[in-house]
Amino acid sequence: MESLSELIREPAMQRGQSAKRKCILEAATAVFVREGVAGASIDLIAAEAGVSRQTVYNHIGDKEKLFVAVVADVSARSSYRLIQTIGTFPDHPVNLEEDLIEFAMRLCSNCMCDADAVALRTLIEKEGPRYPELFETWKQYGPGSNWPAIAGRFAKLAHQGYLEIEDPDLAARQFMALVNADLPATREPGQEPNAAEIRKAASNAVRTFLRAFGKR
Repeated sequence: MESLSELIREPAMQRGQSAKRKCILEAATAVFVREGVAGASIDLIAAEAGVSRQTVYNHIGDKEKLFVAVVADVSARSSYRLIQTIGTFPDHPVNLEEDLIEFAMRLCSNCMCDADAVALRTLIEKEGPRYPELFETWKQYGPGSNWPAIAGRFAKLAHQGYLEIEDPDLAARQFMALVNADLPATREPGQEPNAAEIRKAASNAVRTFLRAFGKR
């Protein structure tokens, strides 16, 4: 089998994929998350997509290529949403605490708790031992490659005098860890936290973060 890093450039990452291919990828994602790669089959995926077995082969290929296409597709969407969300970072905050809370809430809703994020996390947990390159591919091509951009935003706030930060990368990692810490522990596809849970997690994270890095 070709490596994930080689196959990740399959058309799943390109715009304009056909409606049928999109349907197959959505069905395959659901099956891989639910059954794992070993428990999934082309017949099961075809049935869930409402297409024939041959249609799956014609559009994507065998189960291994289908799995790689799923990872690429989910990673591409997650990465795009993260880039869009980072673009809303409060570079010139009016109320630093509230503005960071709102940003943390958007990160939760768009990037950490949405269906794609949950699916990708589940696939990594289930298939990481069998496909050790999976997480590395995610870091290289997916949302993981964009997290350092958050560190740059914190560095800018520190330069402007809003924060006291010596290591922006560390601050960004701790910010994300704090946001994640108070999110509901059990997150399955279709069980995303509600708005109140997200606000609570974001508020606790930002207040703790500012106690550590806020301007004295």
